[in-house]
Amino acid sequence: MRIKFLSSLLLAGAVTASAQGFKDGIQYYNADNLEEASIILNRTIGDAATDKAQANYYLGAIALKNGDKAAAQKYFNDGIAANPDFAYNYVGLGAVDLVSGDKSAAEAEFKKAQSLAKKDAVLYVDMARAYHFANPTAYAKEIDKMLEKAIKINKKHPAIYILQADMIAPTNVGEAAGLYDMAMAFDIEDNNEIDHPESYVKYARTYFTVNPAYSIDRLKALLEKQPNSALAQRELAEKYYDNNQFTMAAEQYGKYIQNPNHFKKDEIRYVALLNFGKKYQESFDLAAKILSEDPGNMYMQRLQFLDQAAMKNYQEAEKYAKVFFANPAAKGKYVPNDFTTYGTVLQELGQDTVAVAQFEEAVKTFPDKKDLLLDLSAAYTKAKMYPQAAEAQQKYIDLGDYSTNDLFVLARRYQNVAATSEAGSPEREAAVGNAIKYVDEVIAKVPDNYNLPFTKARILLIKNDNKADEETINAFKQTVDLLDKNPDNKTSRKDTYVTCYNQIGNYYLGQGDMENAKVYFTKFLEIDPENQPLREFIETKLK
Repeated sequence: MRIKFLSSLLLAGAVTASAQGFKDGIQYYNADNLEEASIILNRTIGDAATDKAQANYYLGAIALKNGDKAAAQKYFNDGIAANPDFAYNYVGLGAVDLVSGDKSAAEAEFKKAQSLAKKDAVLYVDMARAYHFANPTAYAKEIDKMLEKAIKINKKHPAIYILQADMIAPTNVGEAAGLYDMAMAFDIEDNNEIDHPESYVKYARTYFTVNPAYSIDRLKALLEKQPNSALAQRELAEKYYDNNQFTMAAEQYGKYIQNPNHFKKDEIRYVALLNFGKKYQESFDLAAKILSEDPGNMYMQRLQFLDQAAMKNYQEAEKYAKVFFANPAAKGKYVPNDFTTYGTVLQELGQDTVAVAQFEEAVKTFPDKKDLLLDLSAAYTKAKMYPQAAEAQQKYIDLGDYSTNDLFVLARRYQNVAATSEAGSPEREAAVGNAIKYVDEVIAKVPDNYNLPFTKARILLIKNDNKADEETINAFKQTVDLLDKNPDNKTSRKDTYVTCYNQIGNYYLGQGDMENAKVYFTKFLEIDPENQPLREFIETKLK
């Protein structure tokens, strides 16, 4: 069930309080998580511990990347008002000028920035970023010039290699990963601390498709050094999830959502992972908490319904299913499992006919999901709607790419139609013909399965109004021959033996062949030695 609904559970959310304060927002920005960075920075901008000039710089950078030049300019000016000696907000103003096409104005702002922080390698990297953001082709020389200056100041600064990697990552994964790796190495070499966690995060994202395990190991190393980093906690959980390690993802999400700088959308994913990990009550309880704050959240309504169904609380599951399906926000966002689970819940409550409508809706809504026809056929059968069951199964077979068992099920569906149709009617005749046709196809594919000739024999009995003919008896005899290949069947398949021997014995009795009748009734008695009426019949009537 990847998980079929898990990926649909994401939606925007709010952050709660602050673990590393506004620094978590900066980490998110440097890792290109602009939405998350904006939420944290806006929430913590008023905290006493927040550097207002720095926070405004990043908020301005986010606004500029989102295309809002006016908001960006305001943030940068607010940053300058908070601390005119903080050089980066002049870089921000220059970046706005570049995007606006005014290179001269941008260079003037960059000069102001350089006058305040001449020996800051990161400042030159950020100016290079500004040029790259505005137009990487037109400003290629300026980008190289700024990076050269940064290298002269500190050739081992991680920010240099992170930018170089960012610029080529879309087209050269291997070289980008190598540059991120260099940034990580230089970062640790400086003071054995990680000052640029984005190098680990970007490495993991870039290299994940090549080597998921190695990418995850890098994030684990980051988290070991920065155990309180919301970014590190979240990225590791995400990569476990992306690698289909759902148990590990659930465990890591559980730790991450204890961080005050987590997001509601991550709680939502955690609810789904708890469900996947069969921690249904925990999943339900967290969904209830989220719904108390967001009553219309259809994803959480879905999970509550699924959790109750999984716990076999079918009355409750029906109640929550009704809430989920009544939510207008859910329309157009259904997945097949919504309908089939609700249908199963109704079946468990004894509402087999009502349940059929859910399986019908699943097929109607998702016509490309051919396996839903099998679910619909089974639902029709449970509701004793045998012609519809056969029709749904036939549609599935007609689409091709079916299993031998699917073909056998089709034979049984037609058998049900025949058994419940009026004797001598065209419906019975057609159903019997189809049932025999398909069971013969299966017998040809699987000649050693006793249940196949046994099924055929019972179909033939329906055809002949419960009177066995030679073809019917041959099918029963074939069943016995196949059963005899395993001595354990005398015990485990006793009822099948009894049916066969009884039918064969009575056939010969009807033919006046007392010798063969006695042979098969005696075999019957060997299987069922406590059957006193049968013993007396053999001893008195078949001497």
